[in-house]
Amino acid sequence: MSQKKNKRPKNLNLLQIHLPVGGVVSILHRVTGVLLVLALPLGFLLFQRSLHSPEGFAQTAALLGSLPARVLLFGVAIILAHHFLAGVRHLLLDLDLGISRNGGRLGAWLVLIGVAGTALIVGWRLFLWP
Repeated sequence: MSQKKNKRPKNLNLLQIHLPVGGVVSILHRVTGVLLVLALPLGFLLFQRSLHSPEGFAQTAALLGSLPARVLLFGVAIILAHHFLAGVRHLLLDLDLGISRNGGRLGAWLVLIGVAGTALIVGWRLFLWP
């Protein structure tokens, strides 16, 4: 009896797998969801602090005007944009819109283009606005 050679990978190296753009967008959708949930406590804390007193509002406004906070806000805006746009894409796929191979690829690229556009607008507003 001859043994059939197993051609399945034994060591799965995730850095060598070339996912299609739809797979990348789908995985990033999950990652951005987790990051948004982790960012919620900080957002709630800042919101509560800003409503506590006029001094708390002034302190929160000064904190959010600092460069590290602007970088953090930029990152959260990009994460939120990607999660929202990818979520809309997934909802459209659930409605059988863009379900073909080319439609799925186009939808994924539109998500990435939308995120890039959001990055340009938010970056301009946070870092270049006078």
